[in-house]
Amino acid sequence: MRDSPLARFWEEFRANRVAVVALAVVVVVIVLSLLAPWITPQNPYDMATLRLADARRPPGFVSPGTGITHWLGTDGQGRDVLSAILYGLRVSIEIGLAAGVIAFSLGATLGTFAAYFGGRIEALIMRFIDLQLSFPAILLALVLAAVLGQGKWQLIAALVTAQYAYFARTAHGAASAERSKEYVEAALSTPLKPSTVVFRHILPNCLPPLIVVATVQVANSIALEATLSFLGLGLPVSEPSLGMLIANGFQYLLSGRYWISIYPGIALIVLIASINLVGDQVRDQLNPRLRR
Repeated sequence: MRDSPLARFWEEFRANRVAVVALAVVVVVIVLSLLAPWITPQNPYDMATLRLADARRPPGFVSPGTGITHWLGTDGQGRDVLSAILYGLRVSIEIGLAAGVIAFSLGATLGTFAAYFGGRIEALIMRFIDLQLSFPAILLALVLAAVLGQGKWQLIAALVTAQYAYFARTAHGAASAERSKEYVEAALSTPLKPSTVVFRHILPNCLPPLIVVATVQVANSIALEATLSFLGLGLPVSEPSLGMLIANGFQYLLSGRYWISIYPGIALIVLIASINLVGDQVRDQLNPRLRR
């Protein structure tokens, strides 16, 4: 086991202390968000537990009605900011991972099939991909979110549509290089279905660059979701994400109630930066040309 590829990968990964710390932060954030219903003093989704008398209270405020200590203060609706952040992280991570997995599956399949078949099919698929990549992802996500409306699955659909092209382009480049290799020619000489050749032979060898793109795109999905929610085009008010929490406190910044927006913003920055740091280390290890 010590000489396995996974063990060697981990040995090289943990040599970078920054990447290890970033990975630990990501794991801690995910665990805390999953345990949010059991470790938070308040459920921010339960309107019956909110008290308007506790609204916009500073960090460290102790509610006289409930006895809850609001370590990061409360927002304009009386929600405990710490509880709202953990629940918001849970929503943001869930949507980011779901959009990343679906975009990965769709984009990798399209790009690999385009490289496998070649000819007009390849030209049609890749010209459409290139056309989509010419537009900023945030612009596509904004238009789709406005058209589809608010909701978790509508938001995921908008994020997938805005991001799958990056996986398709990466998969096409990797699959085109694999298509001309001898093991693919040997597989083609047998009576195997095209889907078998693509999914069992070509696509597994295209995974390293796709994994690198996946780490970046998950972080981008979380950032896009926060942006859409901040603009009021993401999740409904009943499911506040980090972007909506930041938007809710934006109007109070000039009045000195900084904690309503600042703390959710810090949580969002820490999560995205940690994922990107882990992705940078994975990229360096999976791409020999980038090794120092």
